[in-house]
Amino acid sequence: MTIAITDVVLRDAHQSLFATRLRLDDMLPIAAQLDDVGYGSLECWGGATFDACIRFLGEDPWLRLRELKKAMPKTPLQMLLRGQNLLGYRHYADDVVERFVERAVKNGMDVFRVFDAMNDPRNMKAALQAVRSHGAHAQGTLSYTTSPAHTLQTWLDLTEQLLETGVDSIAIKDMSGILTPMAAYELVSEIKKRFEVRLHLHCHATTGMAEMALLKAIEAGVDGVDTAISSMSATYGHPATEALVATLAGTEHDTGLDILKLESIAAYFREVRKKYHAFEGQLKGYDSRILVAQVPGGMLTNLESQLKQQNAADKLDQVLAEIPRVREDLGFIPLVTPTSQIVGTQAVLNVLTGERYKTIAKETAGILKGEYGHTPVPVNAALQARVLEGGAPVTCRPADLLKPELAELEADIRRQAQEKGIQLAGNAIDDVLTVALFPQIGLKFLENRNNPAAFEPVPQAEAAQPVAKAEKPAASGIYTVEVEGKAFVVKVSDGGDISQLTAASSAPVQAASPVAPA
Repeated sequence: MTIAITDVVLRDAHQSLFATRLRLDDMLPIAAQLDDVGYGSLECWGGATFDACIRFLGEDPWLRLRELKKAMPKTPLQMLLRGQNLLGYRHYADDVVERFVERAVKNGMDVFRVFDAMNDPRNMKAALQAVRSHGAHAQGTLSYTTSPAHTLQTWLDLTEQLLETGVDSIAIKDMSGILTPMAAYELVSEIKKRFEVRLHLHCHATTGMAEMALLKAIEAGVDGVDTAISSMSATYGHPATEALVATLAGTEHDTGLDILKLESIAAYFREVRKKYHAFEGQLKGYDSRILVAQVPGGMLTNLESQLKQQNAADKLDQVLAEIPRVREDLGFIPLVTPTSQIVGTQAVLNVLTGERYKTIAKETAGILKGEYGHTPVPVNAALQARVLEGGAPVTCRPADLLKPELAELEADIRRQAQEKGIQLAGNAIDDVLTVALFPQIGLKFLENRNNPAAFEPVPQAEAAQPVAKAEKPAASGIYTVEVEGKAFVVKVSDGGDISQLTAASSAPVQAASPVAPA
């Protein structure tokens, strides 16, 4: 059986390697060659790219999608969608989900990989149904993790629930690189044995097991895998495309891809990547710490940076040890956007205060209250009772508590645009959805759409350019903590990430931009 290859070079590769900074101007020159390879699909949109486009790059993400579709008409384009969260950091009403999917399809998207950070199929249902109703490919996702609560039956049950919802394929998403080769073989074998479904595998290379996991999954009957062109692979990223193509050449699983065409593409990105070196992480080789802490690579980079800025780098091991404990208290949730940021932030707060849960972040409380959906097992009962304050947890699908909101959002955004003299795009609904997902930075983007000076400067190959300080959205929580007699102010932004650590007696220090894991 021929293995389909999805190359993630235009989305998850640069999101993992250099903070989602790859610009459209560096994609279009190679687009025709990418389109000529014969990939099963090309991942090029979704995840953190939408946020990065409007926050840092000054690019219209909808225009990016249209331009890529125009440049690559033969190859199915693929995106990563966070279920009911779409590409933002909260649940949106079903009418917003439906309209977003409709516009994504209209602008050129073909394949939607839909996941939920809680692995709650109820949070994927509306998006998956919208994708199918608009004639695109709906791929449900198992966000892979390990814990005493996760067994083979866990994944078989979730697969069955997704199939009942209605999907065209299933993806196993190993965002931390913790899927062992033997576990990959067993999981793929058992799913294929029980269900007639097309199965795809996505692994990160961070721990050094990804290539072996892909091979064992192929032996077990997986239909497709994710890779990244070699010059944009490894470390925080993914297995190299050419290596897998060469490995499978001449076998029953031959991909049929031309390695010479791939080498030409690799050469192009080898040069392009040099421009973005200022955004590269520090990882060299592999990082075995992730096997224990289950921390996605980008999350680890951000934790290191935050602690170093406060002269607390020596506390990293304590934070890494605390992360699994927080995760257990929150019901052994997977660590993927936004739960990875939420767990990481709470672990930092627990370590810095010297007392576990002396301060509970707003987003942590949200998980304890059930606002994000079902957890794999019940959360810590004492913590839940503390945040509920006599109330009852959410047990229904969280989005069922949301009234239709698109009409109200659209009216409000059009009013703001008129007041500020903002010219909306020809398809104004695209701009409306941009601001609906990212109210502050979306509006700022529309105000400065034709003003490059409002965003990061375009990186140059000859020398690293200074990175403009991008405005962060208003913090969703501000906490004061004391460490060894010193007071610090901790600001937590939308999504649960630490956006600022401030010594109470000094000027604020902006946290490094996170390299999002998903």
